[in-house]
Amino acid sequence: MVDSDLTDVERATYEWQMWTDGFGESGQERLKNSSVLVSRCGGLGGVVAYELAAAGVGTLVLAHGGDIRHSDLNRQLLMTHDRLGTPRVECASTRLRELNPRLTVIEVPDNLDDASADEWVSKVDLAVDCAPLFDERFAMNRAAVKHRKPLVECAMYYLEATLTTIIPGETACLRCYTPEAPPLWKREFPVFGAVSGSVGCMAAMEAIKVLAGFGENLRNRILRYDLRTMDFRQLQIERRPDCDVCSDTATS
Repeated sequence: MVDSDLTDVERATYEWQMWTDGFGESGQERLKNSSVLVSRCGGLGGVVAYELAAAGVGTLVLAHGGDIRHSDLNRQLLMTHDRLGTPRVECASTRLRELNPRLTVIEVPDNLDDASADEWVSKVDLAVDCAPLFDERFAMNRAAVKHRKPLVECAMYYLEATLTTIIPGETACLRCYTPEAPPLWKREFPVFGAVSGSVGCMAAMEAIKVLAGFGENLRNRILRYDLRTMDFRQLQIERRPDCDVCSDTATS
């Protein structure tokens, strides 16, 4: 159990962000006592995890299978050349602890499926979905709705990215606006690290706001942008009354 009170070192470390209106020391204490699941800690999720660790979140659960390859290194900022061929999640954990030695990291050396998503989402305060494949994204969405845990949903493809925050019982879920996996979605595609990093930073900020209880989130809104043209827009979304995941979870 993490102490709720901040130490002198923590106050010194997070001083500047505690100056933020509506956040303050109470917000920092909430982050310290929060736990977050990050599904995949690659180009997108690695930046999410890094920013959450830097901000002072107390516990991160990192779920990511496989070993580091050369092709990871253009974007997966928690991976290093000297750790090629070793498990991604171990390298990510080491790098995050170097940044924040007070951080508790739980390593899950596999990609999530229905069973493991259900298990780990149930144990944390919030989840961030950074998975590239829809089977995993749908599994996290189901678990988040079932356990009524906030889910920050983020994705990128080529030079485009999307971001929303799902609050079960209050907002549309992933299945409301993406009932089926897009038929042309591919696991491998052209990618710059700056694209995945940009949405990763914003996803981390969405998570921080939910955990600390300040600011406005992308509830029932999707942020979509294209860095080729620097076109940013928000789309309103609504819960589908016939959604097979969340239709019976409305707040009364």
